[in-house]
Amino acid sequence: MLAALPGEATGFLILFARVGAMLMLLPVFGEDSVPGRIRLLVALGMTAGLWGLLRPTIVPLAADDARLAGVLVTELGIGLALGTLVKIMFQAIVMAGSLVSLQIGLSSALVFDPALGGQTPLLAKLIALAAVLFAMGMGLHHLWISAMVRSYALFPVGTVPGAGDLAQVAIATVARATTLALSLAGPFLVYGIVFNVALGFSARLAPAIQIFFIAQPLNLLLGLALLSVALGAMLSGFAIAFGDRMQAGFG
Repeated sequence: MLAALPGEATGFLILFARVGAMLMLLPVFGEDSVPGRIRLLVALGMTAGLWGLLRPTIVPLAADDARLAGVLVTELGIGLALGTLVKIMFQAIVMAGSLVSLQIGLSSALVFDPALGGQTPLLAKLIALAAVLFAMGMGLHHLWISAMVRSYALFPVGTVPGAGDLAQVAIATVARATTLALSLAGPFLVYGIVFNVALGFSARLAPAIQIFFIAQPLNLLLGLALLSVALGAMLSGFAIAFGDRMQAGFG
């Protein structure tokens, strides 16, 4: 048992390289607002939980000391790439929230977002937080763990994935996230067009009236009313689309 300990420790390190790198970029777990020590402990716990399942595919490669450095770098790269793909897909709800904020006139109300490293509209942050709670309640984080396990079948340890294939998957993920964001914010885009067209007609029909002072409060009132009606459908549609993407894998 003591003789096999170095190989087991090396195999655990190889597993930790991919799982830890991917976990550092996942929504919720990899947020900058979460202390680094907590994220490290979660990554170690996740690696320990998956060790028994993935150990047979990793331990044979741990004995090759000549390839160890290359394997670790490759595993870190794969973990970062997969975590980035999941994060890009999750940003669809943030983009949808930004579009909603723009259409109802709350785009200037900004708050610092640690996940983006900059400022984001307050309403978009609220919708993103609601999406996180909704996703966790539906158990989508289990799909993230399942994606970690399936990644070892798609990208076995010791193999370098093609950069062209990863680029194509990244482009497809960005396109899917953008399409999803536009579809989630679709009712608000239609509302913004209708409201602004009606505002333009009102300004031409009654030029003496200060339309801006009437339109801005009305825009907020109608926009927030529409959001209260459509938010549940937005979160459900996002969770379903995100779950389907995770189940489809990274192919």
